[in-house]
Amino acid sequence: MENKNIINNLIIKQINESDALAFDKDFISKSHDVNFDILGNAFKGTGKIYAKIKMAIENNTCMSENCQYEYEQLKRLQQAPKEALEFLGLLLSQLETTEDPNFDPNNNYEYTAANCIFKEKPGFSKSDGYNVIMNLLEDGSQELIFIGPLFEKPLVINSVALYALNEVGSTLVSETPDINEEMLTLLTKVGLFDPSDILEDGTLSPTATIADAFILKNPDGSYDYEIVDIGNGKGRNILKFDLDKINKKATPFINAEIGGLLSDEQSTVAAWNVYLSEGKYWSYTEDLPLTQDKRDLFEIKYKDYFYNNYLTPFLTNQLPTVEEDSAVFDLAEGRKAKAQKFLQDNNLN
Repeated sequence: MENKNIINNLIIKQINESDALAFDKDFISKSHDVNFDILGNAFKGTGKIYAKIKMAIENNTCMSENCQYEYEQLKRLQQAPKEALEFLGLLLSQLETTEDPNFDPNNNYEYTAANCIFKEKPGFSKSDGYNVIMNLLEDGSQELIFIGPLFEKPLVINSVALYALNEVGSTLVSETPDINEEMLTLLTKVGLFDPSDILEDGTLSPTATIADAFILKNPDGSYDYEIVDIGNGKGRNILKFDLDKINKKATPFINAEIGGLLSDEQSTVAAWNVYLSEGKYWSYTEDLPLTQDKRDLFEIKYKDYFYNNYLTPFLTNQLPTVEEDSAVFDLAEGRKAKAQKFLQDNNLN
């Protein structure tokens, strides 16, 4: 089922983003009926029903004791238009997530199709075999039924069920957190950069560097450089960093970020599938709630992603901050001088 979701979601996305239909003579030669008239059909005949019930109450010809049932039905009919609009609004706000640039295609593709029907996308008209029907139910709730070629069976969504999920923060379509944006922000929180490197808008300065406190130094306070071979017998110094100190400083901030993500398991699955999975996707129907081993794996992969893509560039091939130490030098002489300094610093001469 998950592969079918990926395939169909990507096909729908490709169709929606393609200009192919503009060059399809068969498509442009025909009328496409997108007038689903959801509310009009749902409330057809309700005026007569309302009048009949009201007359029964006024004439005291109710079927129930004290007209209790009739009063309940009147109230239901009076509230139904407003509730139907709210139901449609809530549902559409959730289905629109399928249009997000980082949408996880492992979500149920039928919700993507339902959104295309609402948005009157080409290929999802009544002429193409699609329809959406709203029913007003006896208990006061409403239901929407989506039918068409992409639906294996009618997709039914009840208003009460949708509101219940919404109350506890669950949605039909999982919204994918923007991990890349969050990690850029996380860089400014981990305490590895000088406050002067953090701009007023909370972003990191393009010229930011790891704070001096995390750079390795010799016993005499000078920088402990690594010498790299740049070819032709030449070398240059690059900074060495105290990785243990960096990890201890950054880990609590990274863990806090991960904890926030794991508190919303739907979003965790979406983030895993889109950014961290390496093709090993998690299922919304089979892997929720997340087991502890999956939560642990998410934490490991999140940290790896952050370090490899965001932190490591600040720790790799960084030139000395002391100008005279950044010059190119003879590689053999430089290595000899470094070895001699090591012997001197450790009283090994």
